Amino acid sequence: MNHCPDLHGLMARMGVISFSFLQACGCSMKKSTGVTLIEVAKKAGVARMTASRALSGDGYITEETKAKVLAAAAELGYTPNALARAMKGGRTNVIGAVVNDLASTVINAYVTELSAEVRRHHMDLFIYNAVDDFSLANGQRLDQLLNGLWDGLIYVMPRMSDEYLAMLEQSSRPVVLINYCKQVTGLPVINGDNFNGARDATHHLIDLGHRRIAFIRGFGYTGQSEERERGYRAALDDAGIVFDPELVQQGDFSLLSGAEATERLLGMANRPTAIFAANDEMAAGSMQVLQAAGLTLPQQVSLIGFDDAPIASFVQPKITTLRHPIGAMAKAAVQELLLRINNEPGRRQRVEFPSEFLVRESTAAAPPHP
Repeated sequence: MNHCPDLHGLMARMGVISFSFLQACGCSMKKSTGVTLIEVAKKAGVARMTASRALSGDGYITEETKAKVLAAAAELGYTPNALARAMKGGRTNVIGAVVNDLASTVINAYVTELSAEVRRHHMDLFIYNAVDDFSLANGQRLDQLLNGLWDGLIYVMPRMSDEYLAMLEQSSRPVVLINYCKQVTGLPVINGDNFNGARDATHHLIDLGHRRIAFIRGFGYTGQSEERERGYRAALDDAGIVFDPELVQQGDFSLLSGAEATERLLGMANRPTAIFAANDEMAAGSMQVLQAAGLTLPQQVSLIGFDDAPIASFVQPKITTLRHPIGAMAKAAVQELLLRINNEPGRRQRVEFPSEFLVRESTAAAPPHP
């Protein structure tokens, strides 16, 4: 007999419910005929009226109880059509947020801000941890997302195939993307300015006298790494520095890949005096290798990351980095989604927020030539 673990501690306190958590417990999201509100109430251990209020959003009810009822509804298959008949106007007052890695501190920051903004609109946030589900091979899960309990979906840094994106574009379900710049899309996109942020960071190193500046790129699923590399190369071009492809090393946004890329850079006869990593985790991995090699930061090598992840402030020296305004971006994403849900004017297809450059302790003047 399957029992879902307690969903209502941490997740309820955050005001979010995790779809992937329900799936991991063996809870089904498939529709089941004949499921009644009374059965949902019994499953959740609440009165029928309480279950009704939780599903409709009418009247006072605690976040923990609401989460319990929604989880019961999901497990029993009391999904879109059944819920729509119970809702005034066919609304669930639930927003779905689709992420690919809840272990990421950056994605978690977006989820936290999205949750706060959604709750300001007296709605709930439902989290789906897709991991590697962004392909047509997972069409059933995409169908579940597009026909789920929510009024609209927000995709955070999605690693989606072109075919998957096309299916989203054809759906009638309101969808907003956060930090997706791989290609032009008809869906509304909320982005941080990766290009100009990276350009400014590289100019900072050039102004400090660096000419051998390496770049560690991440994977290209969202297009952010490409935009950051494009900004890096634009700054080199601005300064008349000839681009050296050997100074660009492949990573995957992980600490380990940053370390491995730096080992390759240190093996060069004419190694760089500065390294710009496409995120802070790779920058931290780079720092470990540099320090293990006996190099002093920033006197001998300067280092820059991106994202202002917590690790950038925990290491010594603290990493110079760039930060996207996550709170403002989450607010804009929710507002754009609600405009589409309510079919209201003022909608925008693309909103781009400037990056903030944070100069800390890991950059300094280039060392003198030997």
